[in-house]
Amino acid sequence: MTTTLVPVFAALGDETRWSILAALGEGDASASALAERLPVSRQAIAKHLALLAEVGLVEPVRVGREVRYRVIGAELSATAHRLDAIGREWESRLAEIKRIAEGL
Repeated sequence: MTTTLVPVFAALGDETRWSILAALGEGDASASALAERLPVSRQAIAKHLALLAEVGLVEPVRVGREVRYRVIGAELSATAHRLDAIGREWESRLAEIKRIAEGL
């Protein structure tokens, strides 16, 4: 994955979108079903879902006349792996600084 994480983080920077992802983690749902569970209008949910789909975190799936959304686990995992790699790099750098400082 060579794309920037900025759009993903921008999308995740909203508490409502976090709530939507958490709800979708329990199973696919339509915007209407999510609006029943969350204190947000269906229209607002639809806008949040569109943004989450735009950055590749959810995808719409047509089931009959209804459009349900599901989390794209691979994208969330890829984001987590990139963050983990950044964390490991910083831990390595800090360990090297500590080693140098202790050697002084």
